[in-house]
Amino acid sequence: MNKEISLQLSNVNKTFRTSSKSFSTLRDRLINFYKKNDVKTIKALKDINLEIYSGETIGVIGRNGSGKSTLTKIMSGTFIPDRGGQVTKNGTSLLLNLGVGFSHELSARENIYVNGSTLGLRISEIDELFDEILEFSELEDFKDTKIKYFSSGMIQRLSFSIAIFAKADIIFLDEVFAVGDDKFRKKATEALKQNWLRNRTSIIVSHSIGTIKEHCDRTVLLHKGELKFFGDTEKAIALYQELE
Repeated sequence: MNKEISLQLSNVNKTFRTSSKSFSTLRDRLINFYKKNDVKTIKALKDINLEIYSGETIGVIGRNGSGKSTLTKIMSGTFIPDRGGQVTKNGTSLLLNLGVGFSHELSARENIYVNGSTLGLRISEIDELFDEILEFSELEDFKDTKIKYFSSGMIQRLSFSIAIFAKADIIFLDEVFAVGDDKFRKKATEALKQNWLRNRTSIIVSHSIGTIKEHCDRTVLLHKGELKFFGDTEKAIALYQELE
């Protein structure tokens, strides 16, 4: 395995603050003006330090609310860590969160071009890949239909099909193995193996222990925002199963 560091986190913390007051409208402002504003502090991640090497496939597991998605968003750059934390990446990255970034007023064809461009593909490349993307998503008959008329499964299939052709050195996969029906899921999993999980750095967040065990070289175990373990996947899973 290449020992070049692909992704490094140093002293990463993430704090969220919530307010009991709502100010989305003028009426809300008037109603809440004399109310006490209770601000709650939620420590989502606590002193996370990680080194991930180029070409590794890393699993991220933990109970609901353990900080898995927050960690993934910190690593991908979607969230900024609290002051003092540092995230260093060697190469471009992509967070695949199916369906996010689609315009429901645009057709499947238009969304392919818009999303493909944001994922690093040139228009000429999308032209060449267009039929292949549609065919993989099994949505050829709906290419000029606005996706507001699509089911959630159809949107996921289209999003996944665009993303597998994206160019990125580091890929973040947050529960994407649950996409579509059983038939499409098998096809999507095989495509991931062939296109993404080969010679790229991949971080997989999943509740499926089988998925983590099958694909991941090492695994991160989070619990209540803390890094409980990072190392051998079998050991990480065993520790996870012992958590209350």
